[in-house]
Amino acid sequence: MKYDLHNHTHYSPCGNIKPELLLKLVKKKGMDGIAVTDHHTIKGALKVKKLNKNKDFEVIIGDEVSTNYGDVLTYYLQEEIKSREFFSVVDEVKKQGGLIVIPHPFRTSINPTLKFRYPIEKIKDKIDAIECFNARMIFQSDNKKAQELAKKLNIAGTGGSDAHFRFDIGRAYTLFEGDLRKALKHNKTRYNGTILFGPLSGTFSFLRKRIFKNITD
Repeated sequence: MKYDLHNHTHYSPCGNIKPELLLKLVKKKGMDGIAVTDHHTIKGALKVKKLNKNKDFEVIIGDEVSTNYGDVLTYYLQEEIKSREFFSVVDEVKKQGGLIVIPHPFRTSINPTLKFRYPIEKIKDKIDAIECFNARMIFQSDNKKAQELAKKLNIAGTGGSDAHFRFDIGRAYTLFEGDLRKALKHNKTRYNGTILFGPLSGTFSFLRKRIFKNITD
């Protein structure tokens, strides 16, 4: 199976992909499933799931939550996560039967709040995987560090495009056999992708978020 496990729609202020376009293009890229992970909302994911008419294509309801330690990807949600404190987020997700993944843990950025801040010894038993390939990295070494961390912890790794714009879609993905939950639990996943357009996409998101904020303020 080939899933892109990190995607945003226009329900995220830093992206502009319409749900119908995301679904169309990710299928065109040959994916078998997708996780829609807008920032602090499942509206985009619910929309994509409703639009999907292919029972053999899985749409995972998720979101990307900002916590006191850093961003967290959540999968298989029934309702939006209200908490912003890491361990409270974990509790909310687990009560829904969901999964927790740490995305882009070593992302290089001029924003100091995006540096690695996870107390890994405290959280390693609370997470289901680490995102080991994010297509929006500036440097491949940032993904390499995530891969080394996952190997050190003996935990599953995932890949996701972190798509915010049309040209991002399908740039990274996760490979596994059978069921995603089981593959993550037993550390039986692989990942691949390209960071070719990562810096461009990151710049566009920065500008869009600032412009959007100024318009809505």
